[in-house]
Amino acid sequence: MSKVPPFDVTQQFQQIGNDLNREVMAVLASGQYIGGPHVMQFEVEFAEYIGSGHGIACNSGTDALYLALRALGVGNGDEVITSPFTFFASAEVISMVGAKPVFVDIEADSFNLDLDRLEAAITDRTRAIMPVHIFGRPVDMTRLMAIAVANNLHVIEDCAQATGATWQGKRVGSFGDVGCFSYYPTKNLGGCGDGGMVTTNNAAIAEQVKILRDHGSAKRYYHSHIGMNSRLDAIQAAILRVKLPHLNRWNQLRLEIADRYEQFLKHVPHLITPPKCPGSVWNQYTIRLVDCDRDAVQAKLREQDVIATTYYPLPLHLQEVYAYLGYEQGSFPVCEAACQQVLSLPMFPELSEAQQMMVVDALKTALS
Repeated sequence: MSKVPPFDVTQQFQQIGNDLNREVMAVLASGQYIGGPHVMQFEVEFAEYIGSGHGIACNSGTDALYLALRALGVGNGDEVITSPFTFFASAEVISMVGAKPVFVDIEADSFNLDLDRLEAAITDRTRAIMPVHIFGRPVDMTRLMAIAVANNLHVIEDCAQATGATWQGKRVGSFGDVGCFSYYPTKNLGGCGDGGMVTTNNAAIAEQVKILRDHGSAKRYYHSHIGMNSRLDAIQAAILRVKLPHLNRWNQLRLEIADRYEQFLKHVPHLITPPKCPGSVWNQYTIRLVDCDRDAVQAKLREQDVIATTYYPLPLHLQEVYAYLGYEQGSFPVCEAACQQVLSLPMFPELSEAQQMMVVDALKTALS
């Protein structure tokens, strides 16, 4: 393993491994591997943590987004506005339900949707807005919700990278019609495999998601909808229940790491650090490299045993699969510039100060 990996889950296991082993073995001994008390209890505990009335566990963050769109009735002929600067799943699920993804450029500093451009993208076919709290940084949900309400639009919050993030003291995933979370191992609250959650304050939406995640069935062998198999395994729920009480501490450690990066990198030439943001949980610490070759810098870091990652090298509107939408190079210049400049430095709660200084020194050397 490299001296400074982008993420390291092994140190977390060393800290809480005994608790994880105990709970996993208890699930195995119980014989209750699908559903059961761990899944139900985790749904309640996570919804309480977020501040939502309901939590519905599912198989992945991607499934959470898909199920949310289905539960809201988004489908053929509809449009959903989202960001072109995010993981492919955010747009993919819109296409999967038969709707059209409509992209809006991002802000240069936050990498989130540029809300100044949002209303211009709304048409008579727009049914929903899907803000992405990218890299753990919350979107201005006060302003976004005002726009959505004024235009009678649903809001699906993509919180995959932002578990625990807050906007004005309220956790993301509790603002919109639904919040969608991922428990992929590298997320702020990560499992030991895939997993996801839909949060909502609407009981009818919650019931619809429950039906859709279980083959469109509210009663076994009786099916009212075409659904899917998207249940969270009991073992994953048990693991996540052990981890949830540690999340605020882990997020605080991420904040401290981000503050140190800012302290040591803010005056380095050719480098722009991300601005501080109250409520961010720093799933990634993503810098911009200007007037230099980002890929060459990344390669030089690798030669020094520091692994930095590019999120994302190609924006969604320029992906081959979305050529039919008619977007061209230059459609979203802020996003496109970011894709050429961004570099995410190693970021995980257990990253030591010594490791962090290795990153800083290697980066200064690579830029010299």
